[in-house]
Amino acid sequence: MSEFDFDLFVIGAGSGGVRAARMAAAAGMRVAVAEERYMGGTCVNVGCVPKKLFVYASAYRETFEDAEAYGWEGQKDARFVWATLRDNNAKEVTRLNGIYRNLLANAGVHIIDGRARLTGRQQVHVGDDSYTAERILVATGGWPFVPDFPGSEYAITSNEIFSLEVFPQRILVVGGGYIAVEFAGIFAGLGAKTHLSYRRELFLRGFDNDVRTFVRDELGKKDIHLHFNHEVQSIEKLEGGALRVTGSDGEVLEVDAVLYATGRNPNTRGLGLDKLGVVVHKDGTIGVDDNFRSSVTSIYALGDVTGGPELTPVALAEAMALVKHWQSGKTAEIDYNNIPTAVFCQPNIGTVGLTEEEARQAGISVAVYKSDFRAMRHSVSGRDERTLMKLIVDKESDRVVGVHMVGADAGEIIQGMAVAMKAGATKSVFDQTIGIHPTAAEEFVTMRKAVPE
Repeated sequence: MSEFDFDLFVIGAGSGGVRAARMAAAAGMRVAVAEERYMGGTCVNVGCVPKKLFVYASAYRETFEDAEAYGWEGQKDARFVWATLRDNNAKEVTRLNGIYRNLLANAGVHIIDGRARLTGRQQVHVGDDSYTAERILVATGGWPFVPDFPGSEYAITSNEIFSLEVFPQRILVVGGGYIAVEFAGIFAGLGAKTHLSYRRELFLRGFDNDVRTFVRDELGKKDIHLHFNHEVQSIEKLEGGALRVTGSDGEVLEVDAVLYATGRNPNTRGLGLDKLGVVVHKDGTIGVDDNFRSSVTSIYALGDVTGGPELTPVALAEAMALVKHWQSGKTAEIDYNNIPTAVFCQPNIGTVGLTEEEARQAGISVAVYKSDFRAMRHSVSGRDERTLMKLIVDKESDRVVGVHMVGADAGEIIQGMAVAMKAGATKSVFDQTIGIHPTAAEEFVTMRKAVPE
């Protein structure tokens, strides 16, 4: 009989933790999972899922406006009811929580509700109870970050935004990453007067520069007030609940809510890692080797908490690779190259592979193919929304090393492009592929002329 209560103790029931627990249990391991908040982690509760639902909701406004050009009269009189969206979203999240709990229970995983902390290299405390495990996996994800400044206590984060009691008619979104850009689009689409503040010259750092400037121009068409080279200095709460925001340029904005989307920190505080000698970097991420093992041999970590790509599918892939490693003893195999991603701003961004800037910095002789056009749908609606598509090609090998899109359903389209890139597709393969007409996606296989250098 084992000297431990469990073979594996997982701290955190987000995407990575749940997948690792289920796979380990299916492999015959005795597994426990401790979760202090909600099943499914950030993605299910305050991230990917509710955010995408809110994006759907916000897109209806333009759809109703465009419908009249297609013969549907009276659509502009539609009225948005915040409580309906908020409450239906909460019901869906609750449903998913239940599904995750049932998945764990049906796999034979022991579920413990509460915050866990490590009290030994193979010991965990949850509340007043103590458990031992041969292996401990930390999969606690990230936590929204709000800097400290006068009035910062009045700011909210993505943890609270989906459950606000009252819809903010005026909102300031602070940040330059994909979360900030997405929420700016959501609230502008739902009818709020929306401001977006970013401390640098241009948001979406790390994305292709053509994509960044294109999105800036498209968001500007949607009545989102963009404030670049701008930092919030203070927030003052006024009588009646409004917030007075003073910026670094001296401008004063009066809004009903200030949403901080300035990044997420690893959720490692209070776990007791430092006391056990686990290497934790200055940014809070846990140092792990290629097999997700920390500096303490019995403690592992994966997902956002290790500082890799903060994407749900990455955490899932890491969890599967880790359990396979435990089963086989072979090195965990994860390919972090050409990971596709999407930003659900409006229009959407989809991207996979290298940006033009990255390709040039890597010394690749680059050929660039670009197309900028108005989608067929808007030829009738009259809406001034454009689509951008871009291919980055290595001239020497003819391989496509980057694919980027801004436009409707970009995420759906780029998923297929990612498969092609993983298979090593060349530009000549794209050229030989017959397009589906009429679609926007066919543009990727009909771009014949490279942009002049």
